[in-house]
Amino acid sequence: MQFLESFRVAANSLRTHKVRSFLTMLGIIIGVASVITVFAMGRGAERATKEQIQKYGTNVLTLYPEYGRSHSARASGQRVRLYNEDVEPLQEIPGIVAAVPQMYNFTQVKFGNEVMYARILGTTPEYEWVNNSPLVRGKYFSRTDNASRRRVAIIGTEIRKQLFGEDTLSVVGSEIKIRGISFEVIGELKEKGPGWSSPDEMVVIPLLTAQKRVFGYNYLNAITVKVSSLDLMDPVSLAIERALRRQHGLTGNDENDFRIFSQVDIIQTYQSTTDTFNWLLGSIAGVSLLVGGIGIMNIMLVSVTERTREIGLRMAVGARKRDIRLQFLIEAFALSIFGGALGIFLGSGASKILSTYFNWNTLIAPDSIMLAFGFAAFVGIVFGFYPALKASKLDPIESLRYE
Repeated sequence: MQFLESFRVAANSLRTHKVRSFLTMLGIIIGVASVITVFAMGRGAERATKEQIQKYGTNVLTLYPEYGRSHSARASGQRVRLYNEDVEPLQEIPGIVAAVPQMYNFTQVKFGNEVMYARILGTTPEYEWVNNSPLVRGKYFSRTDNASRRRVAIIGTEIRKQLFGEDTLSVVGSEIKIRGISFEVIGELKEKGPGWSSPDEMVVIPLLTAQKRVFGYNYLNAITVKVSSLDLMDPVSLAIERALRRQHGLTGNDENDFRIFSQVDIIQTYQSTTDTFNWLLGSIAGVSLLVGGIGIMNIMLVSVTERTREIGLRMAVGARKRDIRLQFLIEAFALSIFGGALGIFLGSGASKILSTYFNWNTLIAPDSIMLAFGFAAFVGIVFGFYPALKASKLDPIESLRYE
């Protein structure tokens, strides 16, 4: 029996038992669909985060307080934080265009009877161009507004939609309440879409207003530094480290009580974390592929038993052991690749639904499709080999006598 004949017999067998064939493929379908969907979600989140970070520009450094303690902090039992005073020495470093302090927290925002929790960011006017956050309407607050602690706010697109409604396009001049304190809306941030620290779901207010009127504390969550060129990133980073160590009174072997990240560092760290998470979830989803392979093996073993007389008859008319083995391997392989193809369509559809109706960032990459499809085919061959081997070892005379 030649290969084409083996393929024809295998195809006829699968067509004859359509329901059983579909149920056999179900594990493969679910496994492939799960792998495609999980990787699409991970790749989509990674792409959105990269785009969001790159919008700030690669010549930006961000300073965060370190969880470690300096000598003076250990002595007092307090964690060192970043303060407004830390910004001043940074502005004197050559190569730094601007240093923007930031403090943020989640709290209640209200307009009329509409209430929501949003991220409140206290910062300075330079935030607009350092963090590439332009307005779609209205204006930014000024340094005078910050110094006088004016109760003015700039809101993101999602804040406007949730508080004022989808149809209300301009809310400049309206009054909202942040923690029960009245603020005048003076601008709306340009929509950037969902992503890492998206401004769409943020309210920006003057830094001193946030510290003195809203939150009641004066430490910072971060300081963003704009460097004049990429070539100066490393020397400026070293200069910042020296300046802050002097500012914080760190000497000798005292560890830094702050961290300095570039946008590239953030992208690489996030990508590493995302890749690990994707492979973990992908491995879990891959278990269902193995379960599907076990299902194929079980059904194929049942099929060998049911078709014992057929196998004996084929051997009696000249089919060789390798022909029988090839026939059952083709059946197992066909179940796997058909199940894999259906799983790809199902996973792609699920990813599209998540993107369209649930606003998830998804990206179906060709390598994830090849990985899932290839693994499905491999599973079919591996788990189909034993039933095929068992079928080829049947004795033709005993098989013809089988009832």
